[in-house]
Amino acid sequence: MPPASTGASTLTVAASPQPSPVATADSPATTAPDRLEPGRPGYRRMSFALFAAGVATFALLYSTQALLPAISASLGATAGQASWTVSAATGALALCVLPMSALSERFGRRQMMTASLTVAVLVGLLVPFAPSLGWLIALRAVQGAALAGLPASAMAYLAEEVRPKALVAAIGLFVAGNSIGGMSGRILTGWVAQLWGWRAALGAVGLLAVACAVVFHFMIPRARNFTPGTLNPKALAKTVGEHLSDPLLRRLYAIGALFMTVFGAVYTVIGYRLVEAPFNLPQGVVGSIFLVYLVGTVSSAAAGRLVARLGRRGALYLAVSTTAAGLLLSLADQLAAVLLGLVLITAGFFAGHAVASSSVSRTATKGRAQASALYQSAYYVGSSAGGTLGAVAFHAGGWAGTVSLGLFAVLGVVSITLYGTRAARAERRRLVPVVSVQN
Repeated sequence: MPPASTGASTLTVAASPQPSPVATADSPATTAPDRLEPGRPGYRRMSFALFAAGVATFALLYSTQALLPAISASLGATAGQASWTVSAATGALALCVLPMSALSERFGRRQMMTASLTVAVLVGLLVPFAPSLGWLIALRAVQGAALAGLPASAMAYLAEEVRPKALVAAIGLFVAGNSIGGMSGRILTGWVAQLWGWRAALGAVGLLAVACAVVFHFMIPRARNFTPGTLNPKALAKTVGEHLSDPLLRRLYAIGALFMTVFGAVYTVIGYRLVEAPFNLPQGVVGSIFLVYLVGTVSSAAAGRLVARLGRRGALYLAVSTTAAGLLLSLADQLAAVLLGLVLITAGFFAGHAVASSSVSRTATKGRAQASALYQSAYYVGSSAGGTLGAVAFHAGGWAGTVSLGLFAVLGVVSITLYGTRAARAERRRLVPVVSVQN
């Protein structure tokens, strides 16, 4: 089974014009005695710190998502207009994640994660005081740009500091933190908004993020396998070009974007559906629906075991099938069916995201920060597109319109993965005669 989940059997990543700091740590790192793994000192602290960072990232990034109906009512905005309070944050993150990853090559993963989280938390404390929808969207964009330094740096940090055999599980724990943050932030905002309004709800999320930032600062171990490099725009452009020219990485980026398109569309719109007939749920109950994120915590943390049993492509096929089944089930007008559909969508998404993101870290042998940054950029472009297009589809065709958008994205994941599987088989057939001749 090749390391990439999309099915190429050979791996080629061109070297940068100068040694990459990640590459410098790569060679000895595979057998470095100070690499972290379960049971070794520091692994638990690292896991807890990045789990807290993951909680803060998703709690802040999607803090307005469960509040969109309340924001629409308070500020006189349509679903499409209010959705920009989510899309502006994820879009700014997508634009800034690559330059932020370049800064992490110079100043360090730990330092970049700390600075990003600190700035995002400070902006989060200002967001509740936004006087208008325009100001709210602008502050959310700044917050998303600040958070851009965290995801790609976290992936590169894990790739450098954790033994390869434990990498999928370690990334799964970080993604599990994302799911807990998404869940707790939405539940917290739902109930606080019902009692005291959406502005108080955003303030509560800001305080939650402050607590997570403090935990991260005191728990994250220092980097042992990082070598700082110089900021070289030409070298960065060349490294990015090499990653984008790698067909494996391109497929992984597309898969991440499409999975997140589904997820962004569903969770941006679901609040509008549940507060309307035939459900007519109050804001607090709608926020509690996001308890299904616990399923994502389990499925992302279990991604390593899925890959070990089914292979990376097999795990992806299972994730996408689960997501599609959830979309179809959510079309029913029974609340139990909708909830079960959300469970399946969430489980499939988080499993697929954990598999794809860990595959990027394994596939890119050099310039891992840039490779992870490109994945995160594609991932959050998918989130922005899903949120906005999902709201537009809901306005045009109701929940069925949003589900149709999700199924179209799911079909894209299936097509890409099938193409990768066929490419891998063709490559193996091509190599067989060469091996026979050499023997």
